[in-house]
Amino acid sequence: MDRAMSSPDSSTLRLRRRRLRKLAMRFLPPIAGFALLIGLWFLLTQKSESFPTPASTWASAVELFSDPFYRKGPNDQGIGWNLLGSLQRVGLGFGLAALVGIPLGFAIGRFELLHRMTSPIISLLRPVSPLAWLPIGLLVFKSANPAAIWTLFICSIWPMVINTAAGVQRIPQDYMNVARVLQLSEWKIFTTILLPATLPHVLTGVRLAVSTAWLVIVAAEMLTGGVGIGFWVWDEWNNLNVNHILIAIVVIGAVGMALEYALMSLARALSYSDTPS
Repeated sequence: MDRAMSSPDSSTLRLRRRRLRKLAMRFLPPIAGFALLIGLWFLLTQKSESFPTPASTWASAVELFSDPFYRKGPNDQGIGWNLLGSLQRVGLGFGLAALVGIPLGFAIGRFELLHRMTSPIISLLRPVSPLAWLPIGLLVFKSANPAAIWTLFICSIWPMVINTAAGVQRIPQDYMNVARVLQLSEWKIFTTILLPATLPHVLTGVRLAVSTAWLVIVAAEMLTGGVGIGFWVWDEWNNLNVNHILIAIVVIGAVGMALEYALMSLARALSYSDTPS
């Protein structure tokens, strides 16, 4: 009788241990990795007079983030304003690329003639460095801010066009044959066949586009100036403030990771909503 009563307790204890072990394996390795990185940084900068230590960088970060939204002039603003400026440019450039690239990808994947026409053009232009398009933007728009947005548009559009078109082309031909027999309109084909089947490919292209845009914005702002995290990094280098450069690297990486996580969560939510109940 005692064994029967103690059995549920022991199974509950084993379940808790498994959950704790799973939780530990999820969080402890990343913490250990960061601790190892900081430890190596500490050891390598012990006798350095030019490269800051973790302690001095942390002190600078505390001071910097105590007032991230100060304004002392057009070229002297807190890191918060610079980060928001960069996110605004990325949002505009990426948003315009999505409005053009996703419908274009559907059209290229849907119509063979259009695919044959655009394939060599995409193959020619896609490998070009995004920053090579920046002078064209400056020539056309006569201003640094729209030129930077233009550069982000160019670098963001290719992943969405290519992944969306690839998703459409991988749809089984039987689906399209059934749509032809039922005489479905193009809009009905798009909403009932193309969009649900290609949504994972579209979201993959969106993730790649956002990651690329966030990489490019730093370099673009270094060249164009103005309010932005890239310009802020370059300005801190001119001031020989390496502490702030290291802080900016961490901030840029954290924002990129947050964008990636948000899009992955969106992809999972949409994939779950599309599964039949």
